[in-house]
Amino acid sequence: QVQLVESGGGLVQAGGSLRLSCAASGSVRTIYNMGWYRQAPGQQRDLVATLPLGGTAKYADSVKGRFTISRDNAKNTVYLIMNNLKPEDTADYYCQANILNSFYRRADYWGQGTQVTVSS
Repeated sequence: QVQLVESGGGLVQAGGSLRLSCAASGSVRTIYNMGWYRQAPGQQRDLVATLPLGGTAKYADSVKGRFTISRDNAKNTVYLIMNNLKPEDTADYYCQANILNSFYRRADYWGQGTQVTVSS
């Protein structure tokens, strides 16, 4: 069994910063792509940033220059540093990872989500 557990959301004023973390645990053998998505109320879930194993990060245009994704492979953890937050960044943020488990089954896994609220 594989689990993704997120932390770091909260309430922040516009212009502030937050750091989200997402740790994978359980029967993890290899984590390929890791990423963050967000979903605002009444909206679809959209990609924020992704970082492939040994690859280059990709960002949504709306967060380029403000958000940074990184990963610690030794800890099976992905981070999202969010700077200069704007009210339109308010959403539930979800971690996603493509994982090969100990039984050599590869699948996408999702975290439970963490809420980010940016006040104006």
